[in-house]
Amino acid sequence: MKLRGQDLPRFRRKLQEWFSGQRRDLPWRRTKDPYRIWISEIMLQQTRVAAVIPYYESFLERFPDVRALASAPQEEVLRLWSGLGYYTRARNLQRAAREIVERHGGEFPRNLEDALALPGIGRYSAAAILSIAYEEPLAVLDGNVARVLARIEAIRGDPRESARWKRLQQAADALLDGRAPGAWNQTVMELGATVCTPRAPVCLLCPAAKWCRARQLGLTDVIPEKRCKRKPIQLLLAAAVFTDRNGRTLLVPPRDATAGEEVSPLFSRMWQFPAVHVRRDAKPELRRYLAEEFGTAALKTAELEALEPVRHGVTFRAITISAFRVRVPRLPRSAGSRSIELGNLTKLPVSNLTRKIARAATAPGRPG
Repeated sequence: MKLRGQDLPRFRRKLQEWFSGQRRDLPWRRTKDPYRIWISEIMLQQTRVAAVIPYYESFLERFPDVRALASAPQEEVLRLWSGLGYYTRARNLQRAAREIVERHGGEFPRNLEDALALPGIGRYSAAAILSIAYEEPLAVLDGNVARVLARIEAIRGDPRESARWKRLQQAADALLDGRAPGAWNQTVMELGATVCTPRAPVCLLCPAAKWCRARQLGLTDVIPEKRCKRKPIQLLLAAAVFTDRNGRTLLVPPRDATAGEEVSPLFSRMWQFPAVHVRRDAKPELRRYLAEEFGTAALKTAELEALEPVRHGVTFRAITISAFRVRVPRLPRSAGSRSIELGNLTKLPVSNLTRKIARAATAPGRPG
């Protein structure tokens, strides 16, 4: 890091003064409980703060400590996570909770190596949790922090490139205020999230402006280099929304690795409407699938009422769902399926994709 002598303490002091006056009042900043800090860090991965807050509060109300989380049914954990996305986080969270109870006496480990051994914990998460909860002198490096440091040092190129990321980690380590590492890490993260943003950084309000080489060189709009996005793969699904006379619908459980592998991961391996990957023509392919899945010839001729198409993105996949309502006097059955009121899907763990299909079925002009 190029900050030397008196510049480094001045830099730290300027940023800490800014954070003290400008930081957002977030619920996880009102605690030093490592469990609550851990929950927040996992929820915040690739998810906006505003979206996380209600999930964080309801999750902790149901699972107030690590033992409650470890002993809960996984379906209940997923139900409370439903809608937040990236459900592997929730599954790993519970796996880690069980390890913490079994191997660490119910306390999040203070040792970096032990923390990294937990499911779902990487270098950034471990540094954030240990520094904020235990004041361990570990510098965090995530996208926000990398952007701040890349601009301060005018580091060109893709920050995620291995050698460049290592250089940025070294810069983060050099800047870390070892007397208050938790507060310092939150300061730099907050700066990247609210001022040193990817587009149109607010340099006039930035406490680091005096030391920012990218600003001095007029390069804040090109540093860091934008990553090339992978071209999305277009997928077409067809889904059936059964409804009976009582307004109940049918959901099927996740498929295992040997069946329905193309479709189940797109629904985050959670409860879903019966669906099939479309090769050519949605309606006849869905009709054949339903007849095979539920073993009734009646479904070969059942009326399929087209709903509004549903669009959804999962990482690099762009999904279009041709959804159809299937009105039946009695819901069909398959192994493990469940009937539930169409407007009450949140009683089960369902993905955002399933929620979107349900909204299409209950939209105005689509009576149940």
